[in-house]
Amino acid sequence: MTLSRCLVPGLLALSLSACSGTEGDGGSDSGTETAGIASGSAAAGEAVFRQCAACHSVEPGESRVGPSLHAVVGREIGGISGFRYSSANEAMTGGWTRENLDAYLESPRIFMPGTTMAFAGLSNAQDRADLIAYLETLN
Repeated sequence: MTLSRCLVPGLLALSLSACSGTEGDGGSDSGTETAGIASGSAAAGEAVFRQCAACHSVEPGESRVGPSLHAVVGREIGGISGFRYSSANEAMTGGWTRENLDAYLESPRIFMPGTTMAFAGLSNAQDRADLIAYLETLN
């Protein structure tokens, strides 16, 4: 097991513990929390997704620079056959749970050291919850 694979679970736990509260923007209802993740609005998440749309599609089988995010919630990490993932992504095990998505979206480089994803992350917990709620509608 590589050092980065050993560190990821610890970093994930730290990342998730930092998200134990919700960050509101004053204009949206933060709702309830599930495992430290605020409940999200799929409609608001669709707007947040616009930041992702340059590199990711939500259509099944339509990958761009990044893989399609259709049915990503619950999918195995690196689970699209034929997509060329980074070696960091290929080394990961597990699935894209709400918790893993939250940690990845907060800071892709901390969750997955060596990732080639250029996006720096979403610091706002409510934006992440909204985006995850939107992604859940694509399953």
